[in-house]
Amino acid sequence: MLDIRWIRENPGALDVALARRNAEPMADKIVALDAKRRAALTKLQETQERRNAASKEIGRAMGAKDMAMAESLKAEVAALKETMTALEADEKKLGSELDGILATIPNVPLSQVPIGKDENDNIEIRRVGEPRKFDFPPKEHFDLGEKLGMMDFDAAAKMSGARFVVLKGQLARLERALAQFMLDLHTDVHGYEEVSPPLLVRDEAMFGTGQLPKFKEDLFSTQKNLPEELEYDKMIDGVVERSFAKTMEDVGENRSRPDIVQSQMPNLQFLALLKQDLGGGVKKAYENLINNASRLWLIPTAEVSLTNLVREEILDEKRLPMRLTAGTHCFRSEAGSAGRDTRGMIRQHQFFKVELVSITTPEQSMAEHERMTRCAEAVLEKLGLPFRTMVLCTGDMGFGAQKTHDIEVWLPGQGRYREISSCSVCGDFQARRMNARYRPEGEKGTRFVHTLNGSGVAVGRALVAVLENYQNEDGSVTVPDVLVPYMGGLRKIGKAA
Repeated sequence: MLDIRWIRENPGALDVALARRNAEPMADKIVALDAKRRAALTKLQETQERRNAASKEIGRAMGAKDMAMAESLKAEVAALKETMTALEADEKKLGSELDGILATIPNVPLSQVPIGKDENDNIEIRRVGEPRKFDFPPKEHFDLGEKLGMMDFDAAAKMSGARFVVLKGQLARLERALAQFMLDLHTDVHGYEEVSPPLLVRDEAMFGTGQLPKFKEDLFSTQKNLPEELEYDKMIDGVVERSFAKTMEDVGENRSRPDIVQSQMPNLQFLALLKQDLGGGVKKAYENLINNASRLWLIPTAEVSLTNLVREEILDEKRLPMRLTAGTHCFRSEAGSAGRDTRGMIRQHQFFKVELVSITTPEQSMAEHERMTRCAEAVLEKLGLPFRTMVLCTGDMGFGAQKTHDIEVWLPGQGRYREISSCSVCGDFQARRMNARYRPEGEKGTRFVHTLNGSGVAVGRALVAVLENYQNEDGSVTVPDVLVPYMGGLRKIGKAA
């Protein structure tokens, strides 16, 4: 989330940044809405000050036995209270509207990010390794896996639908070996701390890293099982019981005031109605509350869980940079990928990935971005897989990123490079959404941390790359040397049936 003060002071810069991302200008709308909200807040504060002053004047008038003035001031205080209620509601509404807009505005690209519309405008910054020259036509991974009898898309489809796979035997072990190798490399060599985080998170966690609200359709959610009627009935009964008792108490205390007793009759009638089936209204609001409270999201990447570890925290500067890694299953609906990579393991609803996350000071973040990219590249280098590293253009960059490096591995079966890792520096964009801060050494105040994330790397796509690059003419697959210890000494996977 961007700083509203920065937008207020640099509206032109915001629109320039949005134009670089091929987005419509938003500055005028945001600045106008912010001005309305601040005006409402100023009016509210002025009204509060006048109410406080009038309340004090009532005491002085009473002390001077000027009852007419006292009653006049009381009437003014009552009117001011009503005005404050209206102003508070107006300010809250404007604030919510402003926050809603700010939550959907992408991060500002750094000046060195190339301007472009899509992946065709990305720029290659280095290439490592030469694609292998085959003496036979190389197959794609799904052909290899299915002929080995170790990759079953049909069985997965029967139980889960499209974009799932069942790996068996040596391929299942290869997937596990790849993940373990990557985690060992990042923890033992690169200095990341391994974490085993939750795979289910709340709305706030998804909002913190930018998945919500903008990318809701790309996510999977789950719902806790709750009694359909019991909880609602208990809630309504409790409200009725407490409210009815309080109303009867008020009536009892004012038996000598028929006007007050009469004024309570509508409340008693309303409470009686609550005993009936409202068919909406309170019941619907309650059910929405329960549903939202019981909903959890399946993480699309461990970036969500790892980055949210510093949510609402104030860190000591000495702890930074904080480097975290995790190997987890990830879940994506691939809502915007209809018709793309429908065969094979390139684009699945469920996949395994090793994630890298860094929490840094602003001064450390750019160097950390280069370091993180090199850590991800090291995985492919040790696996002996050819790859190239790209800097993404403004039109292809992710929502929360200031700058992104994509690492693309060579797939001989497809005859092209495909993304296997994306490493992004986000500045304080996510930190503002999470209220994640640090206290600089020797200072009393706090500053927002910077966050970075990257794949280190996608395990499923690494398995695809190993199968295609290490395939043999007979359909078997040679195990890369670095994975042999993780495969129990196995050096070749299967033979074609």
